[in-house]
Amino acid sequence: MPEIPKAYEPQAVEEKWYQYWLERKCFVADPHSRKPAYSIVIPPPNVTGMLTLGHVLNNTIQDILARRARMKGQEVLWLPGTDHAGIATQSVVERELRKEGLHREDLGREKFVERVWAWKEKHGGIIIQQLKKLGASCDWTRERFTMDAEYSRCVARVFVELYTKGLIYRGKRMVNWDPAARTALSNEEVEMVEEQGHLWHLKYPLAGEDGFVIVATTRPETMLGDEAVAIHPRDNRYEMLHGKKVALPLVNKLIPIIMDEAVDPKFGTGCVKVTPAHDPADYEMAQRHHLPLTVVIAPDGSMTAAAGADFHGLDRMAARKAVVEKLEALGLLVKVEKYTHRVGYSERSHVPIEPYLSEQWFLRHPAVDKAVAAVETGQIKFHPERWSKTYLHWMVNIKDWCISRQLWWGHRVPVWYKDGETRCQIESPGDGWQQDPDVLDTWFSSWLWPFATMGWPEKTDCLQKFYPTTDLVTGPDIIFLWVARMIMAGFEFMGAEPFRNVYFTGLIRDKQGRKMSKSLGNSPDPLDLIAKYGADALRFGVMRSAPLGQDILYDEQQVELGRNFCNKLWNACRFRQLHAGETQGEIDPRLLTIDDRWILLRLDTAIRELDAAFAEYKFSDATATLYRFFWSEYCDWYVEAAKAVLQGDDAARRGNTLAVIDFVLSHVLRLFHPFLPFITEELWHGMGYAKDMPEGQGGQTIMFAPWPKPLEADCKSLYGLLEATLETIASRQKLVIEIRNIRALYKIPANKKLNIVYHAPADIDPEEKRVIELLAGAEPIVHRTAYEPAKGEPVVHPDFGGKFFIPLAGLVDAQAEKTRLARELQKVEAEIQKVEAKLANPNFTGKAPPEVLREHQQRLADWQAKRAQLRAALEELD
Repeated sequence: MPEIPKAYEPQAVEEKWYQYWLERKCFVADPHSRKPAYSIVIPPPNVTGMLTLGHVLNNTIQDILARRARMKGQEVLWLPGTDHAGIATQSVVERELRKEGLHREDLGREKFVERVWAWKEKHGGIIIQQLKKLGASCDWTRERFTMDAEYSRCVARVFVELYTKGLIYRGKRMVNWDPAARTALSNEEVEMVEEQGHLWHLKYPLAGEDGFVIVATTRPETMLGDEAVAIHPRDNRYEMLHGKKVALPLVNKLIPIIMDEAVDPKFGTGCVKVTPAHDPADYEMAQRHHLPLTVVIAPDGSMTAAAGADFHGLDRMAARKAVVEKLEALGLLVKVEKYTHRVGYSERSHVPIEPYLSEQWFLRHPAVDKAVAAVETGQIKFHPERWSKTYLHWMVNIKDWCISRQLWWGHRVPVWYKDGETRCQIESPGDGWQQDPDVLDTWFSSWLWPFATMGWPEKTDCLQKFYPTTDLVTGPDIIFLWVARMIMAGFEFMGAEPFRNVYFTGLIRDKQGRKMSKSLGNSPDPLDLIAKYGADALRFGVMRSAPLGQDILYDEQQVELGRNFCNKLWNACRFRQLHAGETQGEIDPRLLTIDDRWILLRLDTAIRELDAAFAEYKFSDATATLYRFFWSEYCDWYVEAAKAVLQGDDAARRGNTLAVIDFVLSHVLRLFHPFLPFITEELWHGMGYAKDMPEGQGGQTIMFAPWPKPLEADCKSLYGLLEATLETIASRQKLVIEIRNIRALYKIPANKKLNIVYHAPADIDPEEKRVIELLAGAEPIVHRTAYEPAKGEPVVHPDFGGKFFIPLAGLVDAQAEKTRLARELQKVEAEIQKVEAKLANPNFTGKAPPEVLREHQQRLADWQAKRAQLRAALEELD
């Protein structure tokens, strides 16, 4: 057994083993394998992307699933790739051009696209290299890009098929317009943000008579495009206005007052300005009342000539200010109120979107019924299940999808025009045909990801082996943009669901609950964390704080804890090596101690709990089980108890306990491998476990070592693993904890051994006594059948009878200790009063969230328990 170095150095270990895995093609999937298939496709990060903590969470979960599946004997394909990210990538390259004093029009479409490809080749692989640093075990030989030639052909083919079926059509509609990127957006690409804005109340004079109506608006610049004022037909306040007109201020034109059921009489004054070209609801109203459409805001967000000479060319926000000033000067501004409302922002360029009337390509979603049934029947399972309701609500109310974008970077719409004729086909029909200038929404390519990456439309070996995929790990924010559409595409083009399980991660927030952002300075660079703590530490730290589908409150202390855990694992293996050469290899059931039996039972429980956690996608439960078993049960209890044997003279017993340690550690390393791939590989080889395994089952790499199974009933019987063992050890642990509590209460240093007297008719077993001495940090325990304790001498009553007395003479100054305890009791009483006062305050209990109330109630219980402990200690010293 080679010696394991004293300190764990993650950087050297991680680089070494990742190269080892790549060189031996450990991640490469074999479609001809006879093993059962397990497959998962990576949600393709934007080619412009850099690794974030969100990527760390998502890809660590995928890696855990993939690595465990390999250990369970499955043929694993984890398929990686990147998305061309139309708007985001084009924006990056346009920013570069602006630094050179150029605009994309200066280059022309062809040269601009060449420039984007050049940027992609230079910078586009950064996030892939970062994922490798994290330990992602993707099959990099199958890496795909959504603009690859083969993939692009799949996208065009799908468009043509859907167009031919009549599901894709061109139409003039009100769309979400991004004036920064100058392109249409789908509803799912618009983020609604609550903002503190204003509500302007404006006078519109009645035509041909005195008087006016008052309208309220959050966007006064759009009044330049008004074509009517609308009121509810049953709003009795305005019966006298039916059939009349108003003079539109600043524009000097008459517009009608119309009646429409869509008007909310409670909004503003109940009189609503109607701007058909710049509001979806107003557009619908205009269709019903045959109103003209006046466009006053251009695609770039500036005001058009139709807005009037005073405003033409102004940015929309500058125009807002100018319009309000003019109306105020004319005495037509009644009042301005603060108003909280939700404003749509472009997810891509983060500017307010404009409702805009334009001609676009739309898709009537295919296979909707099958996509609904798949989730309703459990054919596709969502974890957590609550997201199925969100999904089904959207599917039932699904709207046609605006799939065209006014960009140059992306998949060009495969439609061709010549002399008034239109053709939809992949290749140009010939000379003189002009291709549609629009490109397709990025999601129109990524909705094909599960099968287009595997060679569709050909029936490739890869597709036949690995489709449908097993799991998908993604965020709930793209449940409509991506998940729902992949399900529809899977049924439409493959006749089967694209995946069987969807795990929705939570959002990562800082410990104050805020979203991560560069501007807040709360978004750490994962590569910095990897450099500081190691990839395994980062993975474990993030996974420990990731409950099923809930948001994660990130704290760097979790990563530090992950590093400490790795060090604990390292040192536990080094402790085993102190006794290298003493093991007899196989466990002899006849030589098992009660502690050996206990740790084997606890290992069996841990394996069962882990399997149950994986079955329910409860990864934080899995890490909690691993943490409890290894740190608490194995290191804190078993190893300390095992020292009684390891420090003894019985070589056979020593060898058998070491065989148990090897058995447990070899299982521990395998259980930890999906979470901590690098350190477990290093220790697997360092401990010599690899050489004991066949080549394809752990001999070359722990990655293919069999996933541990729970112990069979006959094995438990052979080893004498009885439930009574658990009760016996639990009683002992309770005894030791009470003795340790006394040490803590009286502030007795850990390096001072306790004197303990066991008062009972008969002594306890010598081996058991030695274990208690080790665990309690005590001198040899003295047995007495008769014993008179000193006044105030602490005593512990074990479950098995008798009394354990702990003489304090020489360890504690009684008078000083009484003073200290009284002072501490005073502080505790003050804390209790504070918490009781808060819980007695109805203003607090009536408004505080349930979890905050529970936290305060628990705090009170903890302080009360502490008070009882201190009072008892003081009584003993009196």
